[in-house]
Amino acid sequence: MSDGSSFQLQILDGTNLRDLDLSLIVFDRPVTGAQILHIAHSQASPSFFDLPFPDPLKTAALNRLNTNSDAEPFLSTETEYQPIKASQILKLYIAAIADELKANPLVLSILDGSTLRLFFEDEDDFAMLAENLFTDLDVEDKGKISKSQIRNALVQMGVDMGVPPFSAEYPQLNDLLSKHGVDGEEELGQAQFAQLLQSVLQDLEVELSKKNFVFIQNVQVINGSKIRQLLANEKELNSFVEKATQEKPNAKGGLGSTEIIRSFLERNTKELGLPLSESSDAAVLFYDSVFADVAKEKDGVELEKEGLAKLLKDILEKMAEQLELNPVYQEFA
Repeated sequence: MSDGSSFQLQILDGTNLRDLDLSLIVFDRPVTGAQILHIAHSQASPSFFDLPFPDPLKTAALNRLNTNSDAEPFLSTETEYQPIKASQILKLYIAAIADELKANPLVLSILDGSTLRLFFEDEDDFAMLAENLFTDLDVEDKGKISKSQIRNALVQMGVDMGVPPFSAEYPQLNDLLSKHGVDGEEELGQAQFAQLLQSVLQDLEVELSKKNFVFIQNVQVINGSKIRQLLANEKELNSFVEKATQEKPNAKGGLGSTEIIRSFLERNTKELGLPLSESSDAAVLFYDSVFADVAKEKDGVELEKEGLAKLLKDILEKMAEQLELNPVYQEFA
């Protein structure tokens, strides 16, 4: 998918993991929990773009698996399991990862060279890019910069312009610079710099088209899953509603004022998995949209406790529906 940014985005919500065929994984001898986890990660890796599973995801999946079982813990890395039990654990663990991703999807960015190709297709755009980079790097205003500054130019471009970071995960970038001999102190004028930059980026585009660079973004997908969990748990829902009914009226409206409810919900975003109200234009639009229709009928109307509880549940339903259709993306704090 694409959100209009300069790179492709892929949302990992566990759907692909649910389609995994594990029938060919047959244990013919007892295996440890650690071995089961290794096999599970190997089987799920292609659905994860061959990225290593983040430790928080693995921990959350294990907690989910063990919490939902009668035996504590259901999966222990040191325990040895018989083949039938091992097969059951394997399937349940991958299902737990899928469930965790459904509740807390991960956002992947995929750099495949397409962004760099856009620069080459428009000579004016590339000329402006090279000029701006050269000007920023020519801090002494000499009209010349060292050849090694190409490295800093790539850092400035970054993933937003389709350039992977200099890291162990993408050693091809350092290899590419060595090929072009950019570590020397030879000085380049603006035209020479632009020519070298273009050569480097063209080679990088070829490398990325052969092997994409994929990385996990520091972005949270707010999709209403936590609200759904709350609505499905009558005890927790009633407790939450009871907490909301303790809110005090303000001068603007009575106990049932939607502004009071909105304020309460915005103060409990973490518990509900709601976006921070001022985190982005999309978050503001989300809250405004949900409360727009309700406000026409209920704002300023004083409701008894029962009426307030019903109104709050209706609002939560609206929020869950809207977030499911149009998730809000928010950077992790």
